[in-house]
Amino acid sequence: MQSTERPTLRPPANLVARRAIGYWTLRALPAWLVLTAVQIVWWINDTSHATVHAIVLVIVSLVAIAHLVVMPQWRYRVHRWETTDQAVYTQTGWFTQERRIAPISRIQTVDMHRGPFERIFRLANVTVTTASAAGPIRIHALDLDAAQRLVDDLTTITQASEGDAT
Repeated sequence: MQSTERPTLRPPANLVARRAIGYWTLRALPAWLVLTAVQIVWWINDTSHATVHAIVLVIVSLVAIAHLVVMPQWRYRVHRWETTDQAVYTQTGWFTQERRIAPISRIQTVDMHRGPFERIFRLANVTVTTASAAGPIRIHALDLDAAQRLVDDLTTITQASEGDAT
């Protein structure tokens, strides 16, 4: 963490872990496999419209491949985070992008979460709960070691903050 001047809404400096690309791809894959399986079952049970089924299956497959290739790369380039002695900065989104800033003095809790897919990729998610009506700030797909350091650092800085987190 570094000390900076007064917090302002700006692009955060740190990218999420590069392994997030594989993680997001794996998370998106089951939905496309289910949709493809439904298409195939529909085709098997309705052979009278084989051409239509083939066209729909090709379109679904092309969209799935495009999504599985483009979405993770795009998210990796957009999702960013940063912490300073004064604030936590995040940038998230895909089509709709959001930047948030939470002053350290407003932090109430700092949590780390890892699901089964995150464990496979050695990733973790950090949730910073604040007194904001906008809800908590979530930093997804961090390297596990970086997430643990972040939780430790934020906990230490928050304890030293003179704010009342309200």
